[in-house]
Amino acid sequence: MKTALYTLIALLAFAGNSILCRLALGDEAIDAASFTIIRLLAGIVTLLIILKLRTGGSRQPSKGSWKAALYLFVYAISFSYAYISIETGVGALILFCAVQITMILMQLINGKRLIVLEWLGVVLAFGGLVYLLLPGARAPSVSGFILMAIAGVAWGFYTLAGKGSVNPLADTSFNFLRTLPLVVVLLLVSLQQAELSQRGILLAVMSGAVASGIGYTIWYMALGGLSAVQAAVLQLIVPVIAAIGGVIFADEPLSLRLVLAGLLILGGILVVILGRYHHDQKALSGS
Repeated sequence: MKTALYTLIALLAFAGNSILCRLALGDEAIDAASFTIIRLLAGIVTLLIILKLRTGGSRQPSKGSWKAALYLFVYAISFSYAYISIETGVGALILFCAVQITMILMQLINGKRLIVLEWLGVVLAFGGLVYLLLPGARAPSVSGFILMAIAGVAWGFYTLAGKGSVNPLADTSFNFLRTLPLVVVLLLVSLQQAELSQRGILLAVMSGAVASGIGYTIWYMALGGLSAVQAAVLQLIVPVIAAIGGVIFADEPLSLRLVLAGLLILGGILVVILGRYHHDQKALSGS
């Protein structure tokens, strides 16, 4: 029951990031750079407080890495600028599609061949992506798509960088902390163009402290009771939650194009994940 509760809260937090970012940037309550800066700073403060409360301030063997911090920053800044021009559900769909494609490509690069079901899933997902991007009234902007795809790739590499972490909370906390020099550079570069409002600042703080800081912490707590396949499949629910949230909170239309493209993309990714899982289980039972 604890795992189920933690998982539900974490998935809502992931979708919440998309909703909060779109509410802030879609209504021009804050500029993208300021949203990113405040989000990361709020995440740093929140995670370090959680880490101190859980460890009592004792010295931590895990300190994250500069490489992971760079991936985290690229994800955050690309994510923010993408949501200037694309809707909530579309952004989440592109993001998680890019994450899964990154993971699949890394398998190929590392010499792990795809089985027939995996290739079928890739074709389905790619077909859904092509359909989503076809010219039309509800097609996302090219710039928004590219930026969100970059965010997804960065988040995929960030996930891979943390694989095998012995202290996920400490690594995440210090990864956020290591983004501080990049946050300062972004602040200096964007200060003259900053557009702030009380509402925009509040949404950015909620995204960083609650949806990112606390959300990521709870997700790591949930991972202890989930298999890798369960964790991957469950994350595919996030674009659905985000799309519903966009309709409810941001008055965004739920287009037929998004629904059909989402079914193709998420269905294809699901085929890839389950196909590999059953292949590995069959190989283990046969050995």
